[in-house]
Amino acid sequence: MLRQRGEVETHLVLTKPAERTIVEETDWKPDDVRALASVVHSPADIGASIASGSFQTMGMVVLPCSINSVASIAYCQADNLLTRAADVMLKERRKLVLVVRETPFHRGHLKAMLEATEAGAIIMPPIPAFYGRPKTIDDIVNHTVGRVLDLFDIENDLLKRWGE
Repeated sequence: MLRQRGEVETHLVLTKPAERTIVEETDWKPDDVRALASVVHSPADIGASIASGSFQTMGMVVLPCSINSVASIAYCQADNLLTRAADVMLKERRKLVLVVRETPFHRGHLKAMLEATEAGAIIMPPIPAFYGRPKTIDDIVNHTVGRVLDLFDIENDLLKRWGE
């Protein structure tokens, strides 16, 4: 959606687990996803622009966000570009949205999410809203994406809003 609108420059960090998730759970290929981004960074490039607080950005979304990434972010384990850029968002007090999708949660998961929240992150599991009466998987995905965009004050019509 952001690519179609062309209003927001997007930077993508696609980890190996993310590549596997794309292949296993979608009809997309990792290169298809890369083609949607304005700039693509290697997870190993901890010297990339997005690893610096002087790089201006609206914030960052980790979607999907594994529990491993949540824990790394929560406990400042900035050992790759994804977690380093997330750490920069927190230290610069910029918006960081973690779309955590692994459930159920055990105590360790919840503690890591609490630590990330206390550091300034927003935890937003992709929970479907059934008041919109989703009919397809795309409806459910669009609802989550629309809610994420709402957090950045980016206008969108991806979801049915309460009362509409």
